[in-house]
Amino acid sequence: EERPDLDHIYMDAVQAMTGSGGWPLNVFLTPDCKPFYGGTYFPPVKAYNRMSWKETLYTINQSYQEKKNEIEAQAENLMDHLINSNSFGISSPNEAEKPSVFTAENLKLITENILKQADIEWGGFGKAPKFPQTFSIQFLLRQYHFTNDETALQQALQSLDKMICGGIYDQLGGGFARYSTDNKWLAPHFEKMLYDNALLIGVMAEAYQLTNNKLYAENIGQTIAFIEREMLSNEGGFYSALDADSEGVEGKFYIFTNQELENLLGENASIFCEIYNVTEQGNFEHSNILWLNKTLDDIAFEKNINVTEFKNTIDNCKKILLEARTKRIRPLLDDKTLCSWNALMNVAYSKAFAATGNENYRDIAIKNMNFILAKMLAGVELQHCYKEGIAYINGFLDDYVYLVWALIHLQEITGNQDYLFKAKKLLDGAFVKFSDNESVLFFYTATNQKDIIARKIDVYDGATPSANAIMALCLNYLSVVFNNDILRKRFLQMLVSLEPAIIKHPTSFGVWASALQINAKSYKEIVVTGEGSIATIAAISSNYHPNKILLTSNKKTDKMLPIFIDKIYTDKPTYYLCQNNTCLEPINTITKFLHFYNK
Repeated sequence: EERPDLDHIYMDAVQAMTGSGGWPLNVFLTPDCKPFYGGTYFPPVKAYNRMSWKETLYTINQSYQEKKNEIEAQAENLMDHLINSNSFGISSPNEAEKPSVFTAENLKLITENILKQADIEWGGFGKAPKFPQTFSIQFLLRQYHFTNDETALQQALQSLDKMICGGIYDQLGGGFARYSTDNKWLAPHFEKMLYDNALLIGVMAEAYQLTNNKLYAENIGQTIAFIEREMLSNEGGFYSALDADSEGVEGKFYIFTNQELENLLGENASIFCEIYNVTEQGNFEHSNILWLNKTLDDIAFEKNINVTEFKNTIDNCKKILLEARTKRIRPLLDDKTLCSWNALMNVAYSKAFAATGNENYRDIAIKNMNFILAKMLAGVELQHCYKEGIAYINGFLDDYVYLVWALIHLQEITGNQDYLFKAKKLLDGAFVKFSDNESVLFFYTATNQKDIIARKIDVYDGATPSANAIMALCLNYLSVVFNNDILRKRFLQMLVSLEPAIIKHPTSFGVWASALQINAKSYKEIVVTGEGSIATIAAISSNYHPNKILLTSNKKTDKMLPIFIDKIYTDKPTYYLCQNNTCLEPINTITKFLHFYNK
C-alpha cells in the first residue's frame, strides 16, 4: 500500500509466471531486481501440492548456482513481457476520434455484458469470493436513469440490498468488510478498508438520489458514523484499514454465540436471533455472524407488525450489543494516511451531502481536503503517505487524479471555485509527470522515479478505480469548465484506445464504461449566479443527474472561469441550463429551473 508501484510490477510478474496472483506476494529477483520466480503462499511444511518455504529456498538457491544463465534469460523474457503489456491501449495521438464509440448501442452491449455476470438471486456479479464491484452497480444505476432499463436497476439495487443485509456489512457498527467468501454475502473477510467504504458510500448516495429509498440514506449514515468513530484522525485525515483479526482469530471481534445474545438481550433475544439468523450451532465457526435474509422493513411487513416499533426494538438491541462489543480486544488499526484513498473518501462525503443534504458531510469533506492540501501537497508535488506528522513517498498517478476528482466534487457542493483552479493546476502537473509522446494513456509512476524496473500503465478497474479512468473523467469535466479543447481531445483518445475492452469486459472497466456513458449522453451544464446562489446547491444536488456540471457564484471575481462569461449577476439567483451547446433562457426561480432540469 505504501509502494503500489512495486506491487503492480511484481504482481504482474507472478501472474504471468503462475497464471494467478494474490497476497502474500513472494517474488525472487536477480541482483538487478528483475523477477524470475514467485508465488503467493508457501506453507511451513509441504501441503496443498505446494513446496514448503524451506524447500523453495533450497531449490531457488540450487537453481541459481547451477543455471544462472537460464534464470537471467528467463528474467529478461519476463521483463519484455512486463514492458510490452504497456502497449495495451497505446494509440497515436492523432488517431481519429471515432464518434461511433459513444452510442446507445454500445451502452446496451456493455449493460448486457455486465448482466451476463450477475447473480440474480443474491446480487453482485460472479461467484465467491464476491467483491462489491461498485463500478458495475454505478453503471447500471445510471443506465436506468438514462434509458429506464428495469433489469439494470433491479440488479443494481438487489446487489446493494443484499450487501447491506449481509455479513459483509457490520450490522452493529456500520461499515463494509473487504469481500464475501460465499455467494450470500454471509461470511466476509473481516478486514475493513477505507476505499471499499468510500466507494460503497458513493454508490449508495446515487441509489438514494435515484430511488429515495431511506434504506440507503440510513446505511450511508451508519457507515459514515463508523468511519468517523474509528478511522478519522484529529487532524482530519482518514486512516487506511482495520485488521480482520483480533486475539489471533479472524472475525472474533464481530461474532456472537447464541448464549451471549440471550444473556445480553433478555426477552428480546428470541426475536433478534430469529431476524439475524442466529442459531445454537452457529453459522460461522461455531458462532454467529449477524445477517438478514431481507431488509427490516420487509420483515416487518411480512410479520404484519408496526415498522417503527419493530425497528426501535432492533435498534435498542443493537446498542446493547455494540456497547458490549466495545469491551472486547479490538482489531489493529492501520493508521497511515494515503492521499489516494483519502481523496476517494472525500468524493464519498461530497456525494453523501449531495444526496442527503447533511451538512456534517460537507464540513468533514472540507476539513479533510484542508488536511490533504496542507499536509500532503507542496506546490504541485504530492506525497503518497502521511503518518505521525511526516509526509513521505512521492505521489503516484492515482494520488494526483483522485485528488483532482475530489476537488471537482467538493466544488460542486460548496461553490468554492478555487477548488477547480487547484484541480487544473494538479492536472497540468500530472501531464508533466506521468505522460509522454508515445501513449495517450498515463504512466502510474513519475518520469523522474528511478527505483523501479518498469513504468506501468494502469488501465483495469480493480478494488480501486483505474487511475487512467479517473483521469479521463477529470479531463472531460475540466475541458468543459475551462473550455479547453486539448483536454477534451485527450479524453476522447483515451476512451477510443480502450473501446473494445470496455465493451467486451465492462466488469473490469466499469469506470471507463461510466465515462463512455456520460459522454454519450453529454453533460448538463448548470451555472447559478447572483446573491444567494450558494444556498441553492442542496436543492439542485439532491436530484439525480450523474452527467451534470454545477457551478455557483454569489458574486463576480477577478479569477473567472470561462463558463461564467456572459452570465448576468443580480441580487437574486439566476439559473442557466445548457446541453450540447444549446442553452435555455435564464431562469429566475428554483421551481421553474428544476422543472426544466428534471425533464
